[in-house]
Amino acid sequence: MEQQIRFCTTTDGVRIAYATAGQGPPLVSVAGWFSHLEFEWGRPLFAFRNLEPLADSHLVVRLDGRGMGLSDRNVKDFALEGKVKDLEAVVDALGLGRLSLIGQSESGATAITYAVQHPERVDRLILYAAFARWPRPLETDQQRKEFEATVTLMRAGWGQDVPAYRQFFTSLFLPDADAETLQAFSEMERLSASPENAAEFLSKLPEIDVTDLLPQIKVPTLVIHRRGDNAVPFDAGRELASLIPAARFLPLEGRNHAVLPGEAEFDRYFQAIKDFLGGRQKPAEPPTGLVTILFTDMEGSTSLTQRLGDAGAQEVLRAHNRIVRDALKAHAGSEIKHTGDGIMASFASPSRALECAIDIQRAFAERNRTVGAGFKPAPTPSPEPIRVRIGLNAGEPVAEDQDLFGTAVQLAARVCARAEPGQILVPEGVRHLVAGKGFLFSDQGDVALRGFEDPVRLFEVRWEA
Repeated sequence: MEQQIRFCTTTDGVRIAYATAGQGPPLVSVAGWFSHLEFEWGRPLFAFRNLEPLADSHLVVRLDGRGMGLSDRNVKDFALEGKVKDLEAVVDALGLGRLSLIGQSESGATAITYAVQHPERVDRLILYAAFARWPRPLETDQQRKEFEATVTLMRAGWGQDVPAYRQFFTSLFLPDADAETLQAFSEMERLSASPENAAEFLSKLPEIDVTDLLPQIKVPTLVIHRRGDNAVPFDAGRELASLIPAARFLPLEGRNHAVLPGEAEFDRYFQAIKDFLGGRQKPAEPPTGLVTILFTDMEGSTSLTQRLGDAGAQEVLRAHNRIVRDALKAHAGSEIKHTGDGIMASFASPSRALECAIDIQRAFAERNRTVGAGFKPAPTPSPEPIRVRIGLNAGEPVAEDQDLFGTAVQLAARVCARAEPGQILVPEGVRHLVAGKGFLFSDQGDVALRGFEDPVRLFEVRWEA
């Protein structure tokens, strides 16, 4: 199976490489402390990391974190906050709605933080060989000296084919691996990160402590840990499972930090993940029959990018996406796709679609009012006001490849393009469908729309109190 590699930019300006493969419900794998999207893909040795066996039933999304693999290497800050920004940038670039999230080893803290900060996005959380806080104490002078020596050794020998260096790292991560596996591991080291970046990454790990976040996790969680893991002790996994509400805990035998092909636990690892995710899932088919289509379009996205830069504009778009998706969830709307400057969604009921559109405009108005008063609405730090156009239409679109097509969709898009920022427009047919439901309309007259031979009578939906 082929993977597609793309790039996006974080809110602090770091270019992040990410890869997608397969089709189905999104399964996002958080970046580890050394990775290389291209080198790992297609190699059974790294199957536990690249999740290739799951791509037949899921859209598998992976990323190289900052300073690693194909992402920007000229990075000095490897704190947890930056890793969360990497993940946010990839999820937003793909326009993902709900997703399952897997964090392995030190990236478990990133997955935990994201799940708590974005509960509306995460359906399932999987943590493998992970920890909430650095599992090796640095309380005594001797412990601190040993850790500093490890960092120094990594800075000097990471990725080098020197037996003394290689033995140190492989004995920690893969004590039971064969010679071929160890050689591939050494090559992965060399390609994934510079010795300086690897050492800086390691030096930040003792600062991680997300223990306080564990009771806040509200999604089903699976914790997997090997009893003899040399790199991250078994007790770290047991602590995660005990502090996350209703988490499932799966102990696996073995000493290798990675689960390798040929090990007895390899199949058990993937079967547990498949069972937890619900087996061979397929994405829900788009609705058929009479459907109401809704489009949002954010005002001035191009000028926004020129004024704020890629990262700043993406931050504003993230706020737009969150508000729209919250409203869709509240009104039983289904996101069909992200359009770059907005979102296309469908509804089985035109009344629900109009209620959703009104809630969206009211939410943006409240956000903009708060911004104008000098406040920054959490969790969106951008002070930029957001104004959106909304257009709707009802009809019988053609459903194909998890998308909707046809005249009904085209008219909804044209109606949206005709709206002013802050306005909701619908054609006369939608107004008739919701007659007697309490909605207020203002007649905008007959309007010529691009691609339609006859003028279309449009109505504005009144939503302001």
